[in-house]
Amino acid sequence: MDNEDMLASLIAQAAEEGADLGSLRAIVEESGDLGAARALARIGLDDARAGQDMRELRELLQAWRDARSGLWGATFDKFVRAVMAILLAALAVKLGVGDLVQ
Repeated sequence: MDNEDMLASLIAQAAEEGADLGSLRAIVEESGDLGAARALARIGLDDARAGQDMRELRELLQAWRDARSGLWGATFDKFVRAVMAILLAALAVKLGVGDLVQ
């Protein structure tokens, strides 16, 4: 019996016998399972490789985040080094270190 048939029989049973708490919980659970299965099918993740596909997508996303973070870190590092070099050159000019070398 598939999820749709199971849900239909639970609803029919609840209608005939009255809806006790156990029946309502079963209906809600089957409805949730059926809805989740339909949603996964709509986005193409209802096959046996869906779990592996999701793991690969998460790995790719993490690699992208790491690369982006590394790029920003490297850019910031180069910026700080350039500012420090300019400050050091300005300090050398201010103190007249260039005159001492000649």
